[in-house]
Amino acid sequence: MKTRNSKALSNLAHSFEGELFFDDLTRAIYATDASVYRIIPDGVVLPKNIPDIQNLIAYALDTHSALIPRTAGTSLAGQCVGEGIVVDVSKYFTKILEIDQKNKTVIVEPGVIRDDLNKILKPLGFFFGPDTSTSNRCMIGGMVGNNSSGTTSITYGVTRDQVLEMETILSDGSVATFKTISKEQFLGKTKENSLEGNIYRTIYKQLNDKEVRERIQKNFPNPKIHRRNTGYAIDELIKADVFSERESSISKEGAGFNMCKLLCGSEGTLAFTTKIKLQLDNLPPPETVMIAAHFSSVENCLKSVVPAMQHHLFTCEMMDKVILDCTKDNLMYKGNRFFIEGDPAAILLLEIKGDTKEDVTLQAEKLLDTLKATELCYAMPVLLGEDIGKALELRKAGLGLLGNMVGDKKAVACIEDTAVALEDLADYISEFTALMKSYNQNAVYYAHAGAGELHLRPILNLKLVEDVRLFKQITTDVAHLVKKYKGSMSGEHGDGIVRSSFIPLMIGEENYAIIKKIKNAFDPNNIFNPGKIVAPLKIDANLRTTTNAPTPEIKTLLDFSDSLGILRTAEKCNGSGDCRKPEGAGGTMCPSYRVTKNEKETTRARANALREFLTNSNKANRFDHKELKEVFDLCISCKGCKSECPSNVDVAALKAEFEYQYQKTNGRSFRSKLFANNHRYNKLGSKTKTLTNFAFNNTITSKFIKKFAGIAPQRSLPTITTKNIYKEFELIKNQYTISKNKAYIFVDEFTEYLDTEIGIDTLHLLLHFGYDLQLLKHAQSGRAFISKGFLKEAKKCADENIGIFKNLISEKTPLVGIEPSAILTFRDEYLRLAEDTVSAKSIAEHTFTIEEFLAKEIAKGTIDASSFSEEEKHIKLHLHCHQKALSSVMPTFQLLNLPKNYKVTVIPSGCCGMAGSFGYEKEHYEVSMQMGELTLFPAIRNTPSDVQIAATGTSCRHQIKDGTQREALHPITILRNALLKD
Repeated sequence: MKTRNSKALSNLAHSFEGELFFDDLTRAIYATDASVYRIIPDGVVLPKNIPDIQNLIAYALDTHSALIPRTAGTSLAGQCVGEGIVVDVSKYFTKILEIDQKNKTVIVEPGVIRDDLNKILKPLGFFFGPDTSTSNRCMIGGMVGNNSSGTTSITYGVTRDQVLEMETILSDGSVATFKTISKEQFLGKTKENSLEGNIYRTIYKQLNDKEVRERIQKNFPNPKIHRRNTGYAIDELIKADVFSERESSISKEGAGFNMCKLLCGSEGTLAFTTKIKLQLDNLPPPETVMIAAHFSSVENCLKSVVPAMQHHLFTCEMMDKVILDCTKDNLMYKGNRFFIEGDPAAILLLEIKGDTKEDVTLQAEKLLDTLKATELCYAMPVLLGEDIGKALELRKAGLGLLGNMVGDKKAVACIEDTAVALEDLADYISEFTALMKSYNQNAVYYAHAGAGELHLRPILNLKLVEDVRLFKQITTDVAHLVKKYKGSMSGEHGDGIVRSSFIPLMIGEENYAIIKKIKNAFDPNNIFNPGKIVAPLKIDANLRTTTNAPTPEIKTLLDFSDSLGILRTAEKCNGSGDCRKPEGAGGTMCPSYRVTKNEKETTRARANALREFLTNSNKANRFDHKELKEVFDLCISCKGCKSECPSNVDVAALKAEFEYQYQKTNGRSFRSKLFANNHRYNKLGSKTKTLTNFAFNNTITSKFIKKFAGIAPQRSLPTITTKNIYKEFELIKNQYTISKNKAYIFVDEFTEYLDTEIGIDTLHLLLHFGYDLQLLKHAQSGRAFISKGFLKEAKKCADENIGIFKNLISEKTPLVGIEPSAILTFRDEYLRLAEDTVSAKSIAEHTFTIEEFLAKEIAKGTIDASSFSEEEKHIKLHLHCHQKALSSVMPTFQLLNLPKNYKVTVIPSGCCGMAGSFGYEKEHYEVSMQMGELTLFPAIRNTPSDVQIAATGTSCRHQIKDGTQREALHPITILRNALLKD
């Protein structure tokens, strides 16, 4: 790290309204993006306004530092990493400033998320067309920086096509607005005595020569390739009438000069953008049909692209077998494979839209006829409605899914952005495949076939010197191949570090010299994102991993062998940024980020921090770093990442192991011991229920208890049950006739001492339907031990329970649980904890939540609506996070819909915010309630009082009560109440 100028830094801090970070943790988590690179920055800043950015520029000039602009940080080529100061605008530059319905335009700040923008625009009948795979978290500023395009570019073009105007701050701190201007206005700009004037003069001087323009046209990528972003787009600038003899007019297409054409795709190397004016499109036609053409070879797939593109397609996307295989075991995406027939080598997703069903049906029939005539595909399932979105989500997940490869070999982003003219695609891929075979590579093929761009990746281990050499050599060879076809090395993901050194080859040395002069005119002191496009950093330097250095073997209590150890588990995070999607995007991950909007609270940051410190620590206990304690502090172990992260980076497991290892050196706090052992203390409290509950609920005594235990004073305390579920079972079991198979009920620690009434409702419901219930004395689940890092104690619970149930649980005799977080430990943590892994896996296969068990019975016809009331009831359902991650909302939804006139709506909420002990802890209370306020609390407050609220988790019901003063019932209680009386 460079020595900071303390006076300049003091001046900056004094005048800065945003946030400044120079600590090791923040610098470490901003050292990477979604690329293979890692560069520790000098600092990280989150500016709040334009003066903040101007102050940063002054600081950079004064200290000879650099500024690296960043939004979501998902760049694949290393655009967002570098020495100097990372300037993250994703938190505060997030306003939609103006919508002009008449002219179909919108003005936004660079931190506006693409999908969020379109949600605002949809009621007005408009949308912003470019649609990246990261659209639920990528930001307009990043899309402009990379000139992004996405799945819809064959219809709606690329970002450059939609940018009308940009407000920027130049490298001297002056504000400049760039938009379409006439030839006269351009020439007037060249006479201005300012940095902006010098920029116009330089461009005019460099591009005004006819021979120069002809050379640019000759050497730049084929203009038929819409996705081209190699270097600066001077091939677009020369189309303006400034460089022709035409009459000046900005009304003619292509006539006016617009600097935005150059700034789009410049990766923040020329100016700092603060506002962007976009041209919008009308919403797409409402009716949609998708044909998923299956192929037995990639070659056949690519040969089908040209005939398919003769039709008016909105999407023409490809997935190969490598991508498809990555989805087989992914918790979130395997359900989206419903349309796949056989074992295709490749699939084309071909989307047609129209104003009427008749129109799209006719278009689809013609497309099917074309595909059949090629005799190249073996299956052509037709998708409709929600199935189309599921298929597209499967394709969009491709980038992240590639990070789920076990071990050190990864699908490396280096040649994944090449684009050629459509008619050249099949021949180009044929040569590319032959090239890869010469390197013994089976590359990955996916993405935008209809636009002539496939995301191609070699499989390499960049921890090995030989593979780093291959990384550079393959990229070099592919660059020459792309040049042969007059293609673009950078289609939509930018040049960054990985491709910038090939720009001279791609556009010619003389044209590259022009680019360097333009960079110097904009940024003479090289403060804006140096090392990208001009004077690039080396492709094979600054990699995430050190070559030929042994990967530290770190002993853990949890079993991470499925990823070859805890470090490789953390390394699976490839930076795709799915954990940055906001609450409006659905799902659960990541609740704390959704509240704070700080990168530190993302799943990505936690994985990156753990990788950083475990790899580079010199301590005997590599986990003993306060930075790791800080980055895991707001992780609530919701498990959203286990299913929603395309790489399945299970941060809940990582946190549990970290807490266990950290406590070895630093000890355990009194409060952690208290919460971890809540089962023991609840058992003690149950012996004097009346006194315990009085102490918990009395204002004076509860206040003392909360203060003593570090519990938030605003938080209510739970009440110990007055009933014993085992005794109740003995009293009621003989009231029913047994007619069905045996099922073992797991009496978890919450059901036993806090929610016994729900347990009793479960017994009555299942006995009513004739199930032979078995209740055994067993250990607690260990959920609280796991959440607090008391892993030895949790392991003891796991081993005891596995020992009890291993000869009892089978397909015919399942294990059924009520509290999701407890019963699902059998399907999750026990597989990492248990000594007897064979028995643990066998039990896990036959362990179900009560809702899963009953939904299976309903599907078999064992239970039907005839047993329930026909009374009309409306229910709103909130599901526990662990169920969302490890099970599904559908069993609970189906169960509550079983009574004939019950109408159930699922609240699209993430985590409620309680998260076990998290919501009790005084320092976490505010964040806990803010999590609830994101979606859950408002949805409940807006629900009429006669609508029943249902929630499956004990923590969820407690949080709902504290946050909304509404009582939420467990679905089983609702169903028992709906039973017809005998």
